This record gives sequence, structure tokens and C-alpha cells, in this order.
Amino acid sequence: MMDIKKIKAIVDLIKESGIAELEISEGDDKLRVSCVSSVAPQVNYAPTPVQQVTLAAAPSAPLAAVVEIDDTPAAGTTIDSPMVGTFYRSASPTSAQFVEVGQEVKVGQVLCIIEAMKLMNQIESDKAGVLKEILVKDGSPVEYGQPLFVVA
Repeated sequence: MMDIKKIKAIVDLIKESGIAELEISEGDDKLRVSCVSSVAPQVNYAPTPVQQVTLAAAPSAPLAAVVEIDDTPAAGTTIDSPMVGTFYRSASPTSAQFVEVGQEVKVGQVLCIIEAMKLMNQIESDKAGVLKEILVKDGSPVEYGQPLFVVA
């Protein structure tokens, strides 16, 4: 397990360098640092699939850590982002959202849009079932492989 001093040093280096994203692996440990804005980097450290440690640092504030450990398995399977971009739940701000929690979804049904390089990409379900959870806030940036929805 990486120690907190090492993680803080990496976050400080990222803030100073202006790098947008960095991923480091040490054995089974994996550290990903992503700058979500020009103000503060966001750090996700996941030593195992069931534990997640989230660190957030503001430029003028000391490093703050929030530890979330969830030992319960997900109640379903996830539908993950096929690309990096911005997540949208509807085609436009005035349009109805594609799906809602509790709704039955079919394979091939449009679930959301991910905007990448000014192109709007419709993301379709690759699973059938009931939508249990939407894991991303409308208008948020998403990474490749990031879970977007839970379907059971």
C-alpha cells in the first residue's frame, strides 16, 4: 500500500507541473491523479476492487482525505464509458432524459450522450435489465472505462 506522504508528494508535483492526468502502478496498488479543473487535482487510489480512497487538494488548502470503504458487492453490473468526454443524460438541456432509475432498459437503447471533441456520441446499453443507479452527474467529465450506470 502506498503511504499517504508519497501520495501527497505526487499530488503536489502534479499541481506544480500542470499535468492533466497521471497513473502510477506499484504491484497491485494503482494511483490515478486527474485534474478536474485548473484549480485542483482529483486523486483516486484503489488498492483493491472493494476499497477506494479519494483525496482532494485545493491550491491554498492543505491536503484533505476522505476514505470510503465499501465491502458490499454492487447489486448488478455496470455499463462503462467507452471514451473520455462529457456525460449528458439528455440530447439537450430542454429535452427529457434518456433513462431514469427504475426504468427497464433494452440492449441497444440509448442511455446517454458523451461529448468528445465537439462530437455527440450516443451511448447504448449493452445489457438488458432494470436501471438501478446512475453513477455520474449530468455535465460531468468521464474517463474511458468509468462506470456510468448499474443495471440488474
